[in-house]
Amino acid sequence: MSPRLRTALSAALIALSCLLVPFGALAAWAAYGLADTGRYVHAMAPLAGDPAVRDAVADTVTDAVGDGLARELRVEGLGRPQLRDAVRSFTATAAFRAGWDQANRTTHGAVLRALHGEAPGPVTVDLAPVAAGVREQLAADGVPFARYVPVTHREVAVVPAGELARMREGFRALEVAAFWLPSAAAVLALSGIAVAACRRRAVTATALGTALGGALLGVAVAVGRHLTVTDLPAEVSTAAAGAVYDALTATLRTVSWLLLGLGLTVAGAARLTGYAGRSRRAP
Repeated sequence: MSPRLRTALSAALIALSCLLVPFGALAAWAAYGLADTGRYVHAMAPLAGDPAVRDAVADTVTDAVGDGLARELRVEGLGRPQLRDAVRSFTATAAFRAGWDQANRTTHGAVLRALHGEAPGPVTVDLAPVAAGVREQLAADGVPFARYVPVTHREVAVVPAGELARMREGFRALEVAAFWLPSAAAVLALSGIAVAACRRRAVTATALGTALGGALLGVAVAVGRHLTVTDLPAEVSTAAAGAVYDALTATLRTVSWLLLGLGLTVAGAARLTGYAGRSRRAP
């Protein structure tokens, strides 16, 4: 094979490899990061102390109070502002953080079982255990309306039954892509370097392409955040949604910086070794 043909083939293999890098990172993050309950709960745990999330929880709980409970609160001399302040104060307790983790664990486990085909119907979460914990904590804190907090078995649909089939197909595709895309990227990169007429240049090109893939991944995460926050309904807190998005994509942002830094480092090292080799041959 002529050097020109080897160079062209190497460039094609390396370009395809670098193109697969950001897509492989996205697929691996979705299949192995978001699909792991422990990692998901760990990523969401700090949000229990985020002011925007706490405000959103307080507003949601306050809005969910029924007319009957509101009448009882007025009898006790408490109004909507006092109720919101009490709920907002509750979000600063250890009981809320424990309930937050448990709610995320329960919800994620239910969704994961549905994606694996273990739940034929819609994905629902029973709010009774969470409500019971809230009432116990409020009663222990001496909040007057604690005894009026209803603890009923209320199933909240997280994923409708009509969406399950489409989500399962997408999840299976992600599981396949999470393994094959990174593997294919590595094989194509090694093949491109192996057939190259000048392997140092091939290594440099691969490293720069990997750095570019990391940069594109970071840009995609930023654009995704903008689109997610701007397309929300008016009643949803954009600050809380942004905090949740940032928590879930923290691993992706780290991977993008690692790819960028690693690619630039390897490319710089390859260039330096090339200069050193030419300087030794010059005399």
